[in-house]
Amino acid sequence: MKFLLRLLILSIVMPVEAAGQEFVLKDSCPPSFELRDSGCYLVSRYQFYDSLQNRGVGGTQTGLPEYRDGFSPQQIDLGRYLFFDPILSRDGSLSCASCHQPDKGFSDGQARSIGIDGQVTRRGAPSLWNVAFLKRLFWDARADSLEEQALGPLFAPDEMANTPLQLMQAMESSEHYPALFAQAYPQTAEPLSLENLTHALAAFQSSLVSLNSRYDRYALGHHQALSEEEIAGMNVYRSFVARCAECHTPPLFTNQQVAVIGSPEPEGLPLDVGAEKTFNAAKLKGGFKVPSLRNIVRTAPYMHSGRFDSLREAVEFYTKGRGHAVPDGVQMQIHWHIWEPQLTEQEIDDIVTFLDALTDESLMPSIPGRLPSGLAAVHDNSNNKHNPPREHSDE
Repeated sequence: MKFLLRLLILSIVMPVEAAGQEFVLKDSCPPSFELRDSGCYLVSRYQFYDSLQNRGVGGTQTGLPEYRDGFSPQQIDLGRYLFFDPILSRDGSLSCASCHQPDKGFSDGQARSIGIDGQVTRRGAPSLWNVAFLKRLFWDARADSLEEQALGPLFAPDEMANTPLQLMQAMESSEHYPALFAQAYPQTAEPLSLENLTHALAAFQSSLVSLNSRYDRYALGHHQALSEEEIAGMNVYRSFVARCAECHTPPLFTNQQVAVIGSPEPEGLPLDVGAEKTFNAAKLKGGFKVPSLRNIVRTAPYMHSGRFDSLREAVEFYTKGRGHAVPDGVQMQIHWHIWEPQLTEQEIDDIVTFLDALTDESLMPSIPGRLPSGLAAVHDNSNNKHNPPREHSDE
């Protein structure tokens, strides 16, 4: 009832011309995607590289792993609306973008994300850049598709707290969404379905590609793209002393594995066993997915529960000694790559300097100026309240 009342109030205060305006989904692909056979397919210079020809860890000419593309332009655009629309949450207060904010590397700037009614969740929101390439999702690797991942926050009681029944009732009763789903899924018997909703979210998220940083321009042959300081940092990063590239492997800057590194929890919080629960494997106690370092300077604080406020603190953690932060009495099988490199202060600074060169937001999607639900686009979660739409919208 509270949610329906909110919809009614917003529909009254909306400008008359906006309320009567129809929505038409885009028929063109996002930048860096080519339209072929009604689907959008990624075009990247990395596709010219064969991974098997560059076996060295940290090599600059390593190709891309398998990835998802081929979604239609309409499915991607529908997913974009859904991503920013708080109609997906129980009370219309949260959207996917509440915890995956574009200006924060599609994370949220929180040590641990804030869900409905101000509830603090157990972990921070991972970045969504390049999720089309990832084989498993969530910090504890418990989902193996973007569709499966979407179901978690939608129905988790401490996140968006919706139910399948209420969600689909809200979508079906909205003025525009039934027609938009029909545009995006014209060949299906039931276009507006939970299955197609999560598929559209997957389509949009698969378009969030970040492969054109200054590092990429350097790796693809333009060696003036990096400064001398950044090249020095890259050399430390790739060295057998620091061994950063063994887990954060180019070009995605993750090897997509689960690693037990012994990262400490925030003060007063119990140990998070991570992937041990996912795989029912004691050897993975305290294990988490190796995150990509793409756009890492945008996604502070760092680690699964935001233990480190700065990127320098996160880098410094790896040189303080193997297992130094594991609680007394806890047995962890620390990943064999984690050792004691004894990096100098300058080398730590150089790595941090290099990581800034992995920033690329050139394919940032536009935030809708208005939404099919009539609600305001939510792309922040400060105090768990709505932010007004951005002025530079495309609608």
